Amino acid sequence: MDAQRGKGLSFARRIYAPRIFGLMLGCVSVMAGLAPLNMPTWVWVLLLTNGLIWAHLAFQLSSHSVYPYRAERNNLLMDSLFGGFWVATIQFNPLPTVTLLSMLMMNNVSIGGPKMLVRGAVAQGLGIILSWLLFGVAFTPDTTPIQVYACLPMLTLYPFAIGMVSYRMATKLAEHKRTLSALSRTDSLTGLLNHGSWKDLLQLSFQHAQETHSEATLALIDIDHFKHINDNYGHIVGDSVLRQLSLALKENLRAEDLAGRYGGDEFCVILPNRSLAQAQEIMERLRNVCSHYHYPDEPDLQVNLSIGLASWRPEFTDASMWLNEADKALYIAKNTGRDKISIAAGDLLANTFQSKP
Repeated sequence: MDAQRGKGLSFARRIYAPRIFGLMLGCVSVMAGLAPLNMPTWVWVLLLTNGLIWAHLAFQLSSHSVYPYRAERNNLLMDSLFGGFWVATIQFNPLPTVTLLSMLMMNNVSIGGPKMLVRGAVAQGLGIILSWLLFGVAFTPDTTPIQVYACLPMLTLYPFAIGMVSYRMATKLAEHKRTLSALSRTDSLTGLLNHGSWKDLLQLSFQHAQETHSEATLALIDIDHFKHINDNYGHIVGDSVLRQLSLALKENLRAEDLAGRYGGDEFCVILPNRSLAQAQEIMERLRNVCSHYHYPDEPDLQVNLSIGLASWRPEFTDASMWLNEADKALYIAKNTGRDKISIAAGDLLANTFQSKP
């Protein structure tokens, strides 16, 4: 219920100013239509109340309601009922009638779509019937110049106001969409790419390297004895270590480098346009930074990294082969003492052949 209330209050606030503006302009149009008619004083009082007070009363009704959104939709139906009442009261004078009804239709469609359009039309019909019961059925076919001028602000300024509101809503929706898209691609704890997003970018990076034959290196990083850190220092400290590693990655990588959390305590980095030697230098710097990390309340905590490196090679037929090479290198690092960087066997072999005369 709190979520519905929050949504409804936001909706009520958003529509408050346009309603004030629209009712004031509509009041001017109706006044021009009423002027030639011999109407009792109470009709003019009702018109001024509708034009100047109703917007504020409607906002109070919706903002104090348990379900503001529902109350605001009822207010919109009241707007339509008043609109139907006034077009019948001014005896369907063509220009004011078309102006009022078209603006009401625009409101209802923009807020509630076809369903709200139908409900608004029913409310307008009830307003027309009410006016007929009070004043009888009549039709005034002629529109005076004064009535034309009185309708011009409504025809020009009110659509502009509605357009601005719609634009702001569209802008906010676009921002929310971008935020949600970013959240769907990132790991909530570290802020790095999540597993799925990183794998998608790995495929793109592989295709780019394959097409351009450009250098690229893949790094898989594992925090040594991370289970021991969680078991002995707690998961809060463990999470802090993960965040620290992600921060070190962000500080030591370029904007075009792609770092992600592969899963648990394993991280992954794609380094486009980086040779194996350059990637090794970066990873050594990263390993050194993390080894000097100290958690304030745990002075004996030591964070070490095992890292596997594999460069892109023409013999790879798909991205999984490249990833598998880096994974094998990481496995070697973890099984030969940890706290080190290992290079894929294929890269070592290639370097050996290149170094031979």
